[in-house]
Amino acid sequence: MKIGIVCPASLPATQFGGILFLGVDIARELSNQNHQVTIYTTDLDFANNPNTFNKKLKINLIYVNAEKEFIKKLINVFNPEKKRKIIGNLFIKIFEKYAKKLKNVEFLAQGTLYPDLIESKSVTGSQTSKIKSHHNVGGLPKRMKLKLVEPLRFLFKDEVRKLGLELNLSRDIISRHPFPGPGLAIRMPGIITSEKIKILKEADYYFINELKKTNLYHKIWQAYAALLPVKTVGVMGDNRTYEYVCLLRAITSEDGMTADFYNFDKKFMQTISNKIINNIKGINRVVYDITSKPPSTIELE
Repeated sequence: MKIGIVCPASLPATQFGGILFLGVDIARELSNQNHQVTIYTTDLDFANNPNTFNKKLKINLIYVNAEKEFIKKLINVFNPEKKRKIIGNLFIKIFEKYAKKLKNVEFLAQGTLYPDLIESKSVTGSQTSKIKSHHNVGGLPKRMKLKLVEPLRFLFKDEVRKLGLELNLSRDIISRHPFPGPGLAIRMPGIITSEKIKILKEADYYFINELKKTNLYHKIWQAYAALLPVKTVGVMGDNRTYEYVCLLRAITSEDGMTADFYNFDKKFMQTISNKIINNIKGINRVVYDITSKPPSTIELE
């Protein structure tokens, strides 16, 4: 028997979202039985690092860069529900493709958590009251060749973090911010392009690095940069610019069900705004999201 552990969009996503803890637990249980554990991932984020698994956790990782396949499927798709369902279906197809090469893979293990279930399913039964289809819940194909294993599906994210401590994972892994399974696709409202992905990767990189540099990273539950589907006029030197707007979001929370924005001081906001605009071609304006959850969700889509 073999179990495939799926990282649907990025390593940082899974390092906190559930699948990493699941992977470590399964790996430990099966290692004495000479079973193979494989983890698949597609590449939609900037800081993914397969060596996190191979070196720190001694888990065999098969790394699949499927960015081009996802972008091709998402061309001219701007509806967030369609995005999530396309991503959910495609990552299963990619996983099944590689599972065939390994042979005898019977189960698909996912790090689905309770908030995923709550937001993906209507409480009243009405489609209008469903918040969004998480790629690993409402976005999955109706028929799958593999049996689904989701041992964390009734845990909240703070409980998963406690589970990580029980598994003796390092704190730098446990304390990493959540990252969405669909990757940057849902941090980019509107049409997705390779150019916009490149711009957003860089903006997120500068934002997260600045949080770590100023010792704010661990005071915040989740932070990210998003690229809005609008361009504005700006000025660089004596030249006119017409570029995208970058939105920054940083929130505090316990379990992700409710959240409030983090109150940065003026100096930090000036510093990160200047760094993003001065170093990234394609952005000429930075805004900060001060909306709590509810009424907004943590992610934009």
